Amino acid sequence: MKTGKMAAGTAIALMVAVTGLGAQEQSTAQQEQNPASWQVSQRPPGGPPRGFPPMGPRRGMRGGGSSSLDNPPLANNDAEKRILETTEQVARFMNVPPEDGRVLRLLTEAIGAKNAVEIGTSTGYSGLWLALGLRATGGKLTTFEIDPGRAAEAQENFRKAGVDGLVTVVVGDAHETVKTLKEPIDIVFIDADKEGYPDYLEKLLPLVRPGGLILAHNVGSRNENPEYVEAVTTNPKLETILMTSQMAVTLKKR
Repeated sequence: MKTGKMAAGTAIALMVAVTGLGAQEQSTAQQEQNPASWQVSQRPPGGPPRGFPPMGPRRGMRGGGSSSLDNPPLANNDAEKRILETTEQVARFMNVPPEDGRVLRLLTEAIGAKNAVEIGTSTGYSGLWLALGLRATGGKLTTFEIDPGRAAEAQENFRKAGVDGLVTVVVGDAHETVKTLKEPIDIVFIDADKEGYPDYLEKLLPLVRPGGLILAHNVGSRNENPEYVEAVTTNPKLETILMTSQMAVTLKKR
């Protein structure tokens, strides 16, 4: 197979040299020979935000864009099973995909988070994934939701999952209500009004402990939220990567 590819590449080169194949035809030939590399080279400017890795073609993409092994989450005990079963019953409204939910749980538990803050509760789906990690660390979640109806639905879902004792739902405009927070924060998850991300960052960053994390959803490119991306990629005290196609993860350096 390698010999065949080399021969094909040589043939294309000869065609260009002998016939004067134009730029458009050469580009087409390159696309046919190696479509993956051609797609990357032809991507228009203004791609991933500065500090984020290039988002080339991937396989096994699901939901929010994280690499998937097609393995469902497995409950380690009855408490986990109850939470996972509840996530499957939640009425979804502008929630993260399951793969991004698993990222929330993984990072929350990995850093031993004791105090988590969520901006944008919705119906409680992402909060349940955070609670999976917090249940293991002995932590708590304070989640902010502007819509009373969705907040009530989220509280019921937390009750069904048996994590209502870990979660405090604050109803109102989070731009104002987050001002009540005083304790150090281990992990923040922002999934609310996109234009409000920079303000949430400004208000919460001073409370995030060194080594803490700030996760922001729907930040897949510089164009989606340029002001927020600029803030988290130009501050030398922060390290930011794009963990999935829609999840930016920022570390507050020690």
